[in-house]
Amino acid sequence: MSKATFKPSTGSWDGHVKGSRGYSRVLAALALAGVATFAQLYSTQAVLPLMAADLRITAAEAALSISLATVGLAATVLPWSFVADRIGRVRAMAIGIAVATLLGLLVPLAPTVPWLLGLRTLEGMALGGIPAIAIAYLNEEVTKVHTALAAGSYVAGTTLGGLAGRLVAGPVGELWGWRAAALAVSLLATVSAVLFLVLVPKQRRFSPAPPIGFRGALRTLGRHSSNPKLLSLYLQAFLLMGGFVAVYNYLGFRLHAEPFGLPATVVSLIFLAYLSGTVSSRWAAGLTTRFGRRNVLVAGIAIMSAGLATTLVENLAATLAGLVIFTGGFFAAHSVGSGWTGAIATTGRAQAASLYNLSYYLGSSVIGWAGGLAFQAFGWPALALSVIALSCTTAAVTFIVHRPRLDSR
Repeated sequence: MSKATFKPSTGSWDGHVKGSRGYSRVLAALALAGVATFAQLYSTQAVLPLMAADLRITAAEAALSISLATVGLAATVLPWSFVADRIGRVRAMAIGIAVATLLGLLVPLAPTVPWLLGLRTLEGMALGGIPAIAIAYLNEEVTKVHTALAAGSYVAGTTLGGLAGRLVAGPVGELWGWRAAALAVSLLATVSAVLFLVLVPKQRRFSPAPPIGFRGALRTLGRHSSNPKLLSLYLQAFLLMGGFVAVYNYLGFRLHAEPFGLPATVVSLIFLAYLSGTVSSRWAAGLTTRFGRRNVLVAGIAIMSAGLATTLVENLAATLAGLVIFTGGFFAAHSVGSGWTGAIATTGRAQAASLYNLSYYLGSSVIGWAGGLAFQAFGWPALALSVIALSCTTAAVTFIVHRPRLDSR
């Protein structure tokens, strides 16, 4: 029997509670959406060195296959949020996943670099319909007391999605090339998309929003953009995600070259560090009830900075250990930040979450690519220290803006 909660006085449904069948289906379905989304979005990351060699392009040019996909996603998260307000969260996510999967199947057939980058951009645009809408869906369909934990569980699922795509792409790419790797990831995403459609529960608390027009949309976005608490979360998303993607984009090149000289299949195993994020995102969400969101978020940033500093040592074991710590800290901070937007925004939650994701993926695109310029010009220490500086800036802003008396929100 479902453990869904009802208000005795009004009989209105409060949402799925932890332990209920509906709650489990929500998390399972969104985890599968995370696999379909993030496996595809970063499908080329594990084979960037192979792609660069095959297409005779530089590391930064190869990384455009990631950056342009995230640019496409960033450009469409806001339009998708308004579409979802009209047609429903589940329907919007289903359309986005389906279109992205079809485009992903075309990527391995791209005859030239411009075609490849164009398809990757369109793929990202289709995927814009998932991340922000998923958080809005959680805030509507899960009872309020469990939304932080549910958001942490969703982020944990996205880490598994990203990990699955990279672990598939690495070995397949080593054996048959990056095109075969991209195809294998797209097939994985197809299976995940179908399972998502089967498992996702029907919406019970969604009401179509009335058309608000262009001016109404601007007012909603302006209201969120002028909220200092939300702005600090958007800055956190931009800087931390940008640094995170830069580290993963170019660490493979560092490990592939001397003094490490690791083969592509072995290098792809660095993405197993994502498992630390799977654990830390849920763990951090649980700690917010004891220590508050601000303290847990800042602690996550401190941990990721310490881990990245460890990678400066010219030792493989230290580098890998540092990567695990860095990844765990990042996903702890991200799970708190992404869930916090829905708690702060009492209206226009889909748009608040979309602005967070817009900042998140703009950071991925801009800093994730620009990090390559620092890496190519000055080496790994320049990239790592730059990301640590961005992280420290984020921690300082978060600590100042989110006063203890406001942290309970």
